[in-house]
Amino acid sequence: MAEVPHIPVLSAEAMGYMAPERGGLFVDCTIGAGGHARALMAGGATRLLGLDRDRHALACAAQSLAAWRDRVDLVHADFHELDAVLDARGIARIDGAIADLGVSSMQLEGDGRGFSFKRDEPLDMRMDQSAGATAAELIRETSETELADAIFRYGEERHSRRIARAIVATRRDAPVETTGQLAAIVRRAMPNRGWRRIDPATRTFQAIRIWVNRELDGLATALEVICRRLAANARVVVVSFHSLEDRIVKQTFRALGRGHEAIIRILTKRPLVASDDERDRNPRARSAKLRAAERIA
Repeated sequence: MAEVPHIPVLSAEAMGYMAPERGGLFVDCTIGAGGHARALMAGGATRLLGLDRDRHALACAAQSLAAWRDRVDLVHADFHELDAVLDARGIARIDGAIADLGVSSMQLEGDGRGFSFKRDEPLDMRMDQSAGATAAELIRETSETELADAIFRYGEERHSRRIARAIVATRRDAPVETTGQLAAIVRRAMPNRGWRRIDPATRTFQAIRIWVNRELDGLATALEVICRRLAANARVVVVSFHSLEDRIVKQTFRALGRGHEAIIRILTKRPLVASDDERDRNPRARSAKLRAAERIA
């Protein structure tokens, strides 16, 4: 698999909130290639626990963090399993946590993963390639109504029913098994309205990726677990990349920071976004939003 450099988004801003110079145990809930984790360790974190559901990402993170290997613990797990991971290590409280949601550049641009319509390859899209159904399998086995609902819900694609109808019509003759096939079906199904800012297949690919990986399922609960595991005055930073994720982060933080039972203080009244310079250097930063909170009880 060809390696694609992954540049962490809003890393300087994230470190400003995380304050790793205080030392302690920090958790990178979605470690990816280790960009934020490197910044944490270089900034003074004492120990780091890194989770990822992608084994290839963990291997890349291990290389990136080799200088601190004796102080870094990498775990193949979804961050939704954080409670169990911490309990297994006898850890009650953590001194900070970061969750960089969504899909990484390695996954989007790496060969053979099926996340991108820029190449024609098997339609996989699983972050954890050792478990679960592939995108091709879900597309083959799902009804037209369910398929349309998923594309609309996770991609906010208003032409979802036309797209689902076209996919089902195509699969009657032959299975939809590659990214190129799926992209072509979506493009043909869309109304022809001249120039478009993004490729017509973009929202459908996003939707199916989120659906395959169940990215939004239990996200609010996972964020609550992170907040409850924080030590007093410890902070959590969450970077999201589309409105569905950001809405859940915003609502969860608000619920945990409200009333006499509040356990966090929200540090970002509005989400931070990348500077024009960072957006120019790293296109992935264009849709990123950062929210942060601090444990108060």
